[in-house]
Amino acid sequence: MRALTFHGIESIHYESVPDPKIQTPNDAIVKVRLAGICGSDLHVYHGREKGLDARTVMGHEFVGELVELGKGVKKFQKGDSVFSPFTTNCGQCFYCQKELPCRCTAGQLFGWVQNGAGLQGGQAEYVRVPLAGSTLLRIPENVLPEEALLLGDVFSTGYFCADMADIKSDGTYVVVGCGPVGIMAIVSACELGAEKIFAIDAIPERLALAEKFGAIAVDYQKADAGEMIRAATAGRGADAALEVVGNPSAAKMAINLVRPGGIIAVVGVHNEAHFAFSPNDAYDKNLTYKVGRCPARYYMEKLIPLVQKKKYDLSSIISHRLPLADGPRGYKIFAEKLEGCTKVVVKP
Repeated sequence: MRALTFHGIESIHYESVPDPKIQTPNDAIVKVRLAGICGSDLHVYHGREKGLDARTVMGHEFVGELVELGKGVKKFQKGDSVFSPFTTNCGQCFYCQKELPCRCTAGQLFGWVQNGAGLQGGQAEYVRVPLAGSTLLRIPENVLPEEALLLGDVFSTGYFCADMADIKSDGTYVVVGCGPVGIMAIVSACELGAEKIFAIDAIPERLALAEKFGAIAVDYQKADAGEMIRAATAGRGADAALEVVGNPSAAKMAINLVRPGGIIAVVGVHNEAHFAFSPNDAYDKNLTYKVGRCPARYYMEKLIPLVQKKKYDLSSIISHRLPLADGPRGYKIFAEKLEGCTKVVVKP
């Protein structure tokens, strides 16, 4: 089959790799119809996250059709259209039962193979899904493939971030970073009742999307975000900062913008060795800091009814739809924010 594979920093190849095969009775093989390039993929692409084996198939956002099932997979049939979270899960362990399937004791992250062990990704013609019965969901009626793709990661992650922020209708909130997850965090905060959301970025296309979904867009290169938010809150600061970027400057901005007693909710993947602020900084603000990988499989199911209502035009965050063969160019476009890029999906 053909796939997008990792060959080192800023080096993604479109090449032939072995077809995935059923390895256990609980496996399924999905023929990929659509795959996403995620901001998390860029951590590997830029070398901020290290350890991935060369020629690993990239990607953890995909939807497709079941073409082969292990003998233990009774929940599905060949031909079913399915979507997936970015990690597999057993559905039975302590963490799965605690609505934290992203920490399943048997779970694996798609697109991560290190020292020969791990799971190949979904930016390919086919992908193997272990624990298929508890990991996959059928794409329900009135949910488009692109919407299902977003449910598997960025919408679930954005909602998780907003959920951690303890949204109240009379609160003031700030989203730091208006990439795909940031836009979904804005949507989610609105859905949870927020009436005043500031959105911080410097990319015009992203700020325009933030405004479209109900936020007050702030270009931090042209305006003083802290001054604006303090002016809107009698000098206090935001009740919560939703940080979706995953770098020290975003972390510093979040703690500077949040009020004493406020919350910082973090879903950005941080690879630096230390926090961007000190324990004393947190102490002096009576800060609540919430961080972690989204339990996407839990939120996928929770959010399906909202997607079916068509209340939000979620697919409008996708700016580029490319053939899988153009995936290396898609990485470059997304990484360098070219051509007004907000989100790239690829089609085998």
